[in-house]
Amino acid sequence: MSGVYERRSIRRYTDEPVSEGEIKKLLIAAMSAPSASNQQPWQFIVIDDKSIMEEIMKVHPYAQMLKDARFAIIVCGDLERAPLKEFWVQDCSAATENILIAAHELGLGAVWVGIYPQEERVKAIQQIENLPEKIIPLCIIPIGRPGEKKEPANRYDDNKVHRNKW
Repeated sequence: MSGVYERRSIRRYTDEPVSEGEIKKLLIAAMSAPSASNQQPWQFIVIDDKSIMEEIMKVHPYAQMLKDARFAIIVCGDLERAPLKEFWVQDCSAATENILIAAHELGLGAVWVGIYPQEERVKAIQQIENLPEKIIPLCIIPIGRPGEKKEPANRYDDNKVHRNKW
């Protein structure tokens, strides 16, 4: 479980390439996530076109690390594949966390940059990516070889653990 404990948000990247095989491993990890009623309402957009990344940086103030990322994955919810509409966010969040942990285990750096529920960001990304109305972008994950090293963070807090009742 070291990937769970050691994974950190990495926002700086080197110019070293990332292989197609590594990208596929990340997507396999994403699609291995649990989902409500096994609906798997996720869709993924892999972006390695720097002009698209530049467009995204113009509409998302917290996505500036795309400038140095080798590629990014936008995790989207497909509302047509989510009959339990309230759960697509949880399902896509589980897929996102799997990508982050798998990236760490592959020696890559990644960070979760939220899009949903910020309506103006959702609409901007839908427009940039030409998404159908039924596809909602949850987040974008810039990825590359780490250009920074961060020590593991111990965030465990006994005060946040309750047993049986509050």
